[in-house]
Amino acid sequence: MRQKLFPSVDAAVADVPDGARIMFGGFGGAGFPNNLIHALARTGTRNITAISNNCGTRDGELGLMFKNGLISHVIASFPGPHANYFQERFAAKEVTLELVPQGILCERMRAAAAGILGFYTTVGVGTEVAAGKEERVIDNQHCILESPIRADYAFIKAQRADELGNLTYRLAARNFNPIMAMAARTTIVEVEEIVPVGSIDPEHVVTPAIFVHRIVQAKGIRYAG
Repeated sequence: MRQKLFPSVDAAVADVPDGARIMFGGFGGAGFPNNLIHALARTGTRNITAISNNCGTRDGELGLMFKNGLISHVIASFPGPHANYFQERFAAKEVTLELVPQGILCERMRAAAAGILGFYTTVGVGTEVAAGKEERVIDNQHCILESPIRADYAFIKAQRADELGNLTYRLAARNFNPIMAMAARTTIVEVEEIVPVGSIDPEHVVTPAIFVHRIVQAKGIRYAG
């Protein structure tokens, strides 16, 4: 069995290349993989396409990545009023944005995980969201075609992992993390606790080990909204 446990967050992200597409779990201050984000920033990896619900809260979450100019394109549903560094980069035309309704962002990732090549939705019809997308009428409703969102890596946060990579989450910190874990080629998870195999009740497993490739225990970096 391939070794999934890594000794540090720096080791876990050391080979992420320039130009990578990376999903970042989290919703505001809950469930963001802040330790992995800081480790990636230390590598200086650039030209990243970031897929995330929001674009940082001041220096927190993805704020550091925008501050250092490491992200060139972002797919997000809520850039946020406190995403200062994103707003500065966006205003300077140093980063581009694809704005996606939050539910559609989830569904596009879920489609990638399920091997679905696209789906029709009424959300966004008649708005800028529909620009350039195929349109058709289904059951007398105008719809647009949405495509899956896939990534090279998913950076996620969980509360607990066993040594195989089965994961549990804490309350609202679950948010986007399980979906992202299934939609990326390589899933890297930071956890607060690593326990022996068999310690987690199978009924409590949210993300099965098959979707997890790297595990690192990390604590210490938290941000409020």
